[in-house]
Amino acid sequence: MHTVELLVDHVTEERVAGVWRALAAAGLPSQASHGHPTNRPHLTLATSAEPPPGGWRALAPALSALPVPLRLEGVVRFGGRTRVLAWRVVPGAELTAVHRQVWELLHTDGDAHRNPLHAPGNWAPHLTLGRSRSTAACWPDELLPAQLSEPWEGTFTQARSYDTVRRTVELLS
Repeated sequence: MHTVELLVDHVTEERVAGVWRALAAAGLPSQASHGHPTNRPHLTLATSAEPPPGGWRALAPALSALPVPLRLEGVVRFGGRTRVLAWRVVPGAELTAVHRQVWELLHTDGDAHRNPLHAPGNWAPHLTLGRSRSTAACWPDELLPAQLSEPWEGTFTQARSYDTVRRTVELLS
């Protein structure tokens, strides 16, 4: 499986990594414990079984809009077999347009492996802060870092694809 992800500017990356470290210091599940060298704050736009016809350069029309504004505001929690704590990304018009265009360019052939959670209208943009397979409440509000209660503005500056089988990344922009 391949992802198409947006990367944040350096200042925002350090702020998110600081939240990861604060969560870990509080004994909470955090992306800080994910030691793979590809682990960086990112926003997943879509997934696909294979690169699009013509390769990743087929996404150039959508990704040429980068950089686009980023606004983080509030936390979200996702359930399921893996629980996730995330910083909510407020999807502005530019980000929404990039997302829709990437989705359409990536799934021109009706890719059966597309994730419906990334489809326009279903997509819940976020930056993951921590993941846990525990069934207990993992992130009590009173232990969350103060930075999460303050809105943050930055920029999505680059795009990449992550290959989940090879565990490698390829810069797309």
